[in-house]
Amino acid sequence: MNQSKAKNSNFQKPGRIKLVLAFGILLFCIVIQSFRPADEPILKYPANFGSRFTIPADNRTTVAGVKLGRYLFYEKALSAGNKLSCESCHEQKLAFTDGRRVSMGVDGNFTSRNAMSLANLLWVRNFFWDGRSSSLEDQAQFPLTDPHEMGQSLSESVQKISRISEYPPLFEQAFGTNQITETNILKALGQFERTLISAGSDYDKYLAGQYKPTPQQLRGIALFENAPNPTTGKRGANCAHCHGTPKMYKELFHNNGLDAVPADPGREKLTGQDTDRGRFRVPTLRNIMLTAPYMHDGRFATIGQVLDHYSDHIQQSPSLSSFLQDISNDKYGTTLALKTEEKKDIIAFLQMLTDSSFINNPAFSNPHARLTSNGQD
Repeated sequence: MNQSKAKNSNFQKPGRIKLVLAFGILLFCIVIQSFRPADEPILKYPANFGSRFTIPADNRTTVAGVKLGRYLFYEKALSAGNKLSCESCHEQKLAFTDGRRVSMGVDGNFTSRNAMSLANLLWVRNFFWDGRSSSLEDQAQFPLTDPHEMGQSLSESVQKISRISEYPPLFEQAFGTNQITETNILKALGQFERTLISAGSDYDKYLAGQYKPTPQQLRGIALFENAPNPTTGKRGANCAHCHGTPKMYKELFHNNGLDAVPADPGREKLTGQDTDRGRFRVPTLRNIMLTAPYMHDGRFATIGQVLDHYSDHIQQSPSLSSFLQDISNDKYGTTLALKTEEKKDIIAFLQMLTDSSFINNPAFSNPHARLTSNGQD
């Protein structure tokens, strides 16, 4: 009896209790971990980018889903005649643009608008130049099925992809079933595109206190951020009105004075409102030196031409955005009137936005090319 009490007494010592609790917690963690699906990849981005983004509840980002999406992004079987992939209009080396005014589709015809960069789509809420789609999953179906782009129905894509041996296992890993569906093709593409984060430029390093800009770049930053005030003598280019966040864009639509009578109605085609005529989504300026030509129709071949436009060639129209009206660096001036040296300063700043780590990131590259070259993924 005394021995039994002694044993109970020893068991109740604080050290023994802590040991048992620790063992129990460890066992619990092991059990929970064993029931977790594929780990979610860490979406790495600076705190100043903010967390104002939405990932669909039915399409959380997983390692397996991103891998599948990357394979599909570079898969030509998703196009009619196996001619094109998403990469055809969105090349990594060009910050996921294609260097053309407008892109050519599988039928040999041209698209109506310039291919936008895919950088930092995680934060975008309205996709395409006119904002017609509200999610990456929805937007993916447009280029896949448009007869002047990839030109193939989703049902045909499902059949073709199902016949490629590598894909059923990839779909199994990503979605728990090897049955390939239209919805899961779109979901996988959305997962991959959410990981295309560009945040490693000299500008990012400057914001983090890790890069010292040149005097010219600092002048360019000041001009970029400031609105002109000829009364006080403060000169500026007013770029920050549309691009004044660390991500270098705001979720806005503007008529930026390209034409007095816009040939492309832009956002008006969706809303039916006259005030939206010639308005287009503000694109990011990240990697801007790699993404020429510029504007929704690719009319400007160089960034210098873009600055010339904003400085001296804004076209008046009823839907011209108000921030471009009656703004000048000169008293009683009717144009922004930037000086030649000021334009050079702004370009020096814009060069800071090139992110070499983004355009060379192997996680964004063509996995089919790697498989062909070295026999492994």
